[in-house]
Formats: sequence, C-alpha cells, structure tokens
Amino acid sequence: MAADRQPLVVPSTFRARGHRLAYTEFGEGKRWVLLMPGLLVPALMQEPLALALARNGAHVLVLDPLGHGRSDRPDDMGEYSIESFASDAIALLDHLDIDEAVIGGTSLGANVTLEIARKAPQRVRGMIIEMPVLENAMVASVIAFGPPLVALHFGGRLMRPFAAALRLIPRRLVPFWGNVVLDIVRQDPVPSAALLKGLFFSHIAPYSAQRREMTMPALVIGHHIDPVHPFSDAGVLTSELPNSRLVEASNILELRLRPDRLTAEIVGFVGTCWSPRAVARPRRQRRRTA
Repeated sequence: MAADRQPLVVPSTFRARGHRLAYTEFGEGKRWVLLMPGLLVPALMQEPLALALARNGAHVLVLDPLGHGRSDRPDDMGEYSIESFASDAIALLDHLDIDEAVIGGTSLGANVTLEIARKAPQRVRGMIIEMPVLENAMVASVIAFGPPLVALHFGGRLMRPFAAALRLIPRRLVPFWGNVVLDIVRQDPVPSAALLKGLFFSHIAPYSAQRREMTMPALVIGHHIDPVHPFSDAGVLTSELPNSRLVEASNILELRLRPDRLTAEIVGFVGTCWSPRAVARPRRQRRRTA
C-alpha cells in the first residue's frame, strides 16, 4: 500500500460474552495489528497511529473494550477485568479468523496486551506496550483513580444529566482531540463507576514471573514525570521481556501531539514483526465449518 494512499476505514461490531463490542478496521492485507486505548478513553485515540500503520501496509484493528467508546456499557462490575478485556480481544481475532497479530495498547491497553500474551502467546506476533501500569504505579494509581471512583459511585446518577447535555454537542464542531476528551465525560457515569470497581478488584497485569516467559518481540514506550505510568515500570518490564526494546517518550502526549518520531519507531517495529522468519512458530489450527 502506498504511503500517501488513504487507507480503507470500516467501523464494525461483533458480540462477545453477550455484549456488543465495537472496532474499526484500517487498511487491508494480512499484516494484522490490534490496538486498544487507555482507561475510559475511546479507541478513537488510536486512530492517527492506525492510519499511519495502514499507510505503511498494516491491516489495523482498533478495539473499544467493554465500557469504552461505542461498545456496550453494562453497569455490573463483574463484567470488567483485565482478563475479560483480554478474552474479548482474542474473541475479535477469532471472529475475523486471524491467527496472529501484533497487539498493542496504551496504559490499560498495554496491560491488556500483556494479558493476551499470557493467555494466548501463539496469537501474538509482537507487542507494542505504551505506558504500562505495573507494580511501581500501584500507590499512585489508587491516589489518582480512588477519588473519581468514589465520586462516580455515589454521584453517578446525579451526573447523568450533565453527561447527557455534553452528548448534545455536535461532534463536527469539536476538534479531533476535543472529541476524544469529551467522549470520556459524556458517557453514562454509572457504568464508568462499575468499570473502575471491576478493575480495582481484579489483578491489573500478569505477574513478573509470567512476563519473563513472554518471548515475542516487544516495543516498550515509557516516559518520565507521570506517577501513574512511571518510567521505572517501563524499564522493569523491558528487563523482564527477553526480546524487548525500550523507547523513551519526551512526555505523556508526545505520540498524540508530536507523533512523527514515535510513530516511525512503531511502524518500523511492526514491519520487523511481520518480516519473514527463519523458523516460523506453529500456526493456530483454523476452525472448520460445516
């Protein structure tokens, strides 16, 4: 695919665990990439990166996990966990009959990527881990997300009219990143509270010993001056993953606002993951249809 050609963009949905999940395809071909967003952020945030990858020959899926973006938003906390998010992402690969993909995500999406690699390593061609949230982030995460959880739990129903009013703002009148931010706060706050509670009461990522067994290529992106995404977590993860490389971002928004350098790193990494291998890994047996 020529780098200056506008990729094909197709929004779609599928069902997993009885819920409707939304995803968007960018580009064509068999060099699959699956991207996931940060906590409570719509998958729309990954669209610029998805377009760049698609222009460089990748076929990109951008998934809204349950409770995010265009996907269903149940208000039962039991529906939300890192494990269930990973199972839903694997279900999307099954839905499209994809054997392998480069899997990646930001923050929550990074942790889900690691969980997919734990659950189904044969499906992961490589990992793009942007701003993982691991052991060194535990205290800061509680401090950062505890107050919103309390506010949403006790005041979610009172906040609903405000969220509904924000949904009346025409998307065409708001810049791209403005819509990404508004999508966080114009959703029904009650399911958002359930989502946060579900994550608080489940494990947040595979354990260190499990991460050391992940042998697929990995690109880890971290940055300083953010206690929820400490650079130390990115560094520790890079030391644990046997086939990984660490790239330091200048700040939390570099890939969003000044994307050229990091996008080039990611495009190059995906190209390497899909280059011919000397010894191919066993392929997943395709499901037979009657």
